Amino acid sequence: MNQKIKTAAVDRLFDAVLCLNTREECYNFFEDLCTVNELLSLSQRFEVASMLKDKRTYLEIADKTGASTATISRVNRSLNYGNDGYDMIFERLKSNS
Repeated sequence: MNQKIKTAAVDRLFDAVLCLNTREECYNFFEDLCTVNELLSLSQRFEVASMLKDKRTYLEIADKTGASTATISRVNRSLNYGNDGYDMIFERLKSNS
């Protein structure tokens, strides 16, 4: 974990996210917290990660998501060298389906 982001303020934000119970609550909270572009960027990165896990090409991903190759590369780096956060979530989503 990147120690630069481990602050009391980030802990408090994550505690707030963990209090959310429904998709509607998530919409309400994240619409207040983020700009539309910030939220769309986060969802785009998540979609890119999902497509990379499905072995899609950068060209396919860029065409479907509109993400730049720089964004795709950054997400790919997180998938390969990050903290396995994406993998954890993908496993949980698969288990919940």
